[in-house]
Amino acid sequence: MTHEEGGDGGISVPPHHVIPHYHGDGVRAIFVASAVLLIVAKSTGAEIPLSTFGTVVVAVILVVAAGVTNPASRGIHWLNATLAIIGTLLFGRTAVNHYSAGTNIADTSFLFVEALALLSLIALYFTTRTIRGIKQRPEYFF
Repeated sequence: MTHEEGGDGGISVPPHHVIPHYHGDGVRAIFVASAVLLIVAKSTGAEIPLSTFGTVVVAVILVVAAGVTNPASRGIHWLNATLAIIGTLLFGRTAVNHYSAGTNIADTSFLFVEALALLSLIALYFTTRTIRGIKQRPEYFF
C-alpha cells in the first residue's frame, strides 16, 4: 500500500495547500464557536438581542456558512463578511449599551454579548483579509 492509497481502502486525503491571505478556516471556527455560544447564552437565560427562535436561526445560518466556506467559492466570503458586520453591529451595540447602563462587567449577559461582539469583529477581520487576498492573487482562488 502506498502513501497515496491510505489505509482506508484506497481513499486518500488531498494535500493541504497554503493559499496566501486565505483565512476561511479561521472564520469557519469562529462562526461555529459563535453559534455554540449563542445557543449556550440563550439556554442559560442570558439577555441577548435575539428571540429564542432568532437565536436558533442565526446559529444555523452561522454553521451553514461555516460549512460551505472554501477558497473555491468567492461569494461565500462576501456573505461571511456581511454576517460578521451584522454580528459586530448587533452584539457590539448591545455590549456598549449594557456597559453604559452600569451593568456589572461580570454579569453573564454582558460577558456573552461582549464575547459575541469580539468574535464577530475578529471574523470580520479575517474575512476582509481573505477578500483582499482574492483581489490581489486571483490565481490562488479557483
